[in-house]
Amino acid sequence: MNTLLGAEDDEGSSRRRSRASGKRGGRRRRRRRNRGGFIAPLLAFVILAGIIGGGGYYGYIWINDAIEADDYAGQGSGEVIIEIKPGQSASEVAQELERQGVVASVRAFTNALAAANMSASLQPGEYKLAKRMSAAAAASRLVPGNRLHEKVTIKEGLRLSQTLAELAKETGKPLKEFQTAAKNAKDLDLPSYARGRLEGYAFPATYEFQPSDTPKEMLTAMVDRFNQTAKSMELEEGARALGYKPQEIVIIASIVQAEAGRQEDMAKIARVIYNRLRLNPPMKLQMDSTTMYALNKFGTAATHAETKVAHPYNTYYIDGLPPGAITNPGDHAIEAALNPAKGDWLFFVATNPGKSNVTKFATTEEEFKRLLAEYQANGG
Repeated sequence: MNTLLGAEDDEGSSRRRSRASGKRGGRRRRRRRNRGGFIAPLLAFVILAGIIGGGGYYGYIWINDAIEADDYAGQGSGEVIIEIKPGQSASEVAQELERQGVVASVRAFTNALAAANMSASLQPGEYKLAKRMSAAAAASRLVPGNRLHEKVTIKEGLRLSQTLAELAKETGKPLKEFQTAAKNAKDLDLPSYARGRLEGYAFPATYEFQPSDTPKEMLTAMVDRFNQTAKSMELEEGARALGYKPQEIVIIASIVQAEAGRQEDMAKIARVIYNRLRLNPPMKLQMDSTTMYALNKFGTAATHAETKVAHPYNTYYIDGLPPGAITNPGDHAIEAALNPAKGDWLFFVATNPGKSNVTKFATTEEEFKRLLAEYQANGG
């Protein structure tokens, strides 16, 4: 019996030892397997500890040291034009840079932006970069001061045909493309009172265009500038106060712009126009600038024969205003049309053409004749 018990004890003990040995062996094997994969949980612990303990920055640095991003060195070579579109995120820009071979990896570029505190400051536009640049070098070039642009200055008082020619010359784009865009004026965000005509609404100013801008986009930018100016000057409200339509104010401003030799004379010229229009019966405007526009000529004085031409823009021939603007007026001319000077003048003459821009004003025909004689004596 003792032998049987002893056998059972030995067998039980043997089984228990075997089970215990198996457990110990299993633990050893599991420990060996975990030994090769300890980094993942440790990384998670570092990230969690960084967030909880306020040391997120150090956790970020540690991780980036542990997982180094592919990167090039130096300023690279060649030339690549990169466009950052409005609304693009830093990661989308990084993907485009990697796709075009500018940077070695998305991670390297986004890391460089973060290090330069630029992740949220990329500005739309076109930039000149190189192939195989370091991410830091690429980031340093994507600042507003490095945006590619073409600076174009359009002077006040140019006709639309002159404006389009100047845009083509300065941007190198075909004139025909500008002419086509101007004909499709309904696509340029013109104010409703422009009646689909671009003349008068391509606002003169200095513009910075991107090389990829189309003629339509450039003309739209000029119309937008007009709309901003009209809003700031309260053009529509001012027109109502004067008893005119907004488009009539633009027409008057365009004539003022064409006739004035000096800014200080503009408000007086505007007054002459209003005084003639308000006479009963109205007096013909008889502006040489409108007659030259009708004939598609340039000059300051129409001949007697030219003033007889039957044309809706010839104000020697028609009563009242022409049907549209004859130039693209600037803000000073628009301001003069909205705020004419006080006076009863009906005439004005640039008495010394070619030598002085001075314009003199007269109320009566006798005064006008004396000014005209002075003009002729000075070679006019």
